[in-house]
Amino acid sequence: MATEGFRGSLRKLKIGDMLVQAGHITSDQLQKALNEQREHGGKLGDILIEMKFIKEGVLVKTLSEQLKIPYIDLKQYDIKQEVIQKLPERIARRFRVILLENANGNYLVGMADPTDLVAYDELVRVLNGSIQIALVLENDLLRIFDLVYRRTEDIASFAKALKEEIVESKEEPEVVEAISADAAPVVKLLDSIFEDAVQMGASDIHIEPDDKVLRIRQRIDGVLHEHIIPSKEIVAALVLRIKLIANMNISEKRLPQDGRFAMVVKGHNIDIRVAIMPTHYGESVVMRILDQGKGILELDQLGMERKLLEKVNYLIHRPNGMILVTGPTGSGKTTSLYAMLNALNTEAKKIITIEDPVEYVLPRVNQVQVNTAIHLDFADILRAVVRHDPDIVMVGEIRDSETVEIALRAALTGHLVFSTLHTNDAVSSTVRLIDMGAEGFLVAGALRGVLAQRLVRKICDACIENYTPNEHEKMWIAGFLGTAEQSFSFKHGAGCSRCNRSGYRGRIGVYEYLEISVELADALRANDTNLFMHLAKSQPGFTPLVKGAFEYAVAGITTLTEVFRLSGELV
Repeated sequence: MATEGFRGSLRKLKIGDMLVQAGHITSDQLQKALNEQREHGGKLGDILIEMKFIKEGVLVKTLSEQLKIPYIDLKQYDIKQEVIQKLPERIARRFRVILLENANGNYLVGMADPTDLVAYDELVRVLNGSIQIALVLENDLLRIFDLVYRRTEDIASFAKALKEEIVESKEEPEVVEAISADAAPVVKLLDSIFEDAVQMGASDIHIEPDDKVLRIRQRIDGVLHEHIIPSKEIVAALVLRIKLIANMNISEKRLPQDGRFAMVVKGHNIDIRVAIMPTHYGESVVMRILDQGKGILELDQLGMERKLLEKVNYLIHRPNGMILVTGPTGSGKTTSLYAMLNALNTEAKKIITIEDPVEYVLPRVNQVQVNTAIHLDFADILRAVVRHDPDIVMVGEIRDSETVEIALRAALTGHLVFSTLHTNDAVSSTVRLIDMGAEGFLVAGALRGVLAQRLVRKICDACIENYTPNEHEKMWIAGFLGTAEQSFSFKHGAGCSRCNRSGYRGRIGVYEYLEISVELADALRANDTNLFMHLAKSQPGFTPLVKGAFEYAVAGITTLTEVFRLSGELV
């Protein structure tokens, strides 16, 4: 498309007039939107959508037809990262444009607002070539920006600058580390690491020194993604900087340490939990990212199916007893507990929590932090808590026999007690309590129900497609179902720009719920764990974790690969 011809056509068209002429909005609606624009600013198309005068799809279709330019669905488009990055991020984000193709100076550019003449002129100046315009959705564009314009180049650049600063210094190594820990390169390096992690939705950052390199790994949707920096020399300065901002002992390098700090990253208020541990090649750091802006989930946002949600709602509104949430680290136990407490948090209830550490602050809830350095552990705090007349107590984790017994007795004396336990499933949690020294009659009298959970990755909805199981997978399904007859259809993600080619986007909870019935309680009182486990698995409606995951796969929510991964964890 000729540059001057297209620019000239834009001068003749106004988006509001287009929509009125096409009959999608009235003149009165256009005038109200224009008044809003004059008063508060912003783009007219966005204002019309916000005021619910028009849907985004209608706006896009109208623009495409009137301007005679194609619409490109970025969710389905084969994004070429090396092409996109030829357009500087500051220009792409400022003008909401994306470079899609480059064929010997002939450019295909996606624009969220093709009527923006200033953006068009800037593209002509920067690209200096023949430009063809396509229309793209702004929300899709912003998602692509976060995936493509990552901070990997900045991280590598700042790491290189820090390495040069350390190598060129003539000071003693300890002095160099201390100076470098406050220098611009290490500060910028750490900021870039956090920005990249928040941008990608990572839950954890792992900084791991190796023999000759530094590995920075991010856990995204439960899976680690690695970035290697060939600069092991920067490890000490980077770890020292983390220790300084987390108020840790900077001189201690032989023992594990824990700390935390808060910061604002890309407009997000986040808390960072830090754990440092000495390893063969230096100190290894794991930083858990807690985005305070996301808030506490409601129970109905956890992904439970309706019948299970009703059972859990009934369970948590019991006047007393113990409720356990079980699963390994990273399975979402704390999120579920906070959702339960949030549902019960009223002015009529006194709630006290014992946590290590306190992750999210809940209004009206008395939250107590465990401090092992002064011998203030779960059992010590729990003894004090029951004297404060609570209605509901949440014990972050049951780790020892003393905590088990105090928690069970509190549940028997009129308190509703929530806690977590590291077990594979709901059925084995009661056996675990007994193994920890709890008497069967105490468990039978106090325990009301157990919720075991895992998180599985969801198929990306932008690149979902049909999937045919291979022979090995068909054999597993036949063994799992006990029949060779299979009439299920499955899905998987082909991989696209929206999911960073992984085929997955987001996670969903898989749950196994066990309510302690009279028969189960009798088996516990008789210390007959074999009978207990048999009766538990025979309960009507009992759904094991793997079966729940398989049902998600049949429904096209997750993949067979995720089911096999979960099954392997439970073997």
